[in-house]
Amino acid sequence: MIELLAQAQEVAQTASDINPSGAAQVAQGISGSIQGGLGCLGAAIGVGIVGMKAAEAVGRNPDASGKILVQSILGMALAEAVAFYSLFL
Repeated sequence: MIELLAQAQEVAQTASDINPSGAAQVAQGISGSIQGGLGCLGAAIGVGIVGMKAAEAVGRNPDASGKILVQSILGMALAEAVAFYSLFL
């Protein structure tokens, strides 16, 4: 991580020497990466919580495992949509 930040600082310095608006472009790229990383982290946490609660629900009522599976797959798909939103928007 430290190497990545050092590289970004070198690129920003080089870009600002060549073009004053180059530093702004580098900052936009870094902030976009942070946005994508945090969005994917949120999706991973959401999928983990859905899986945990689904396993807990099946443990409490094994006869409803089919219905719980369907609901948990839908919940995981909606949580993964957050990752796609953060990566592509």
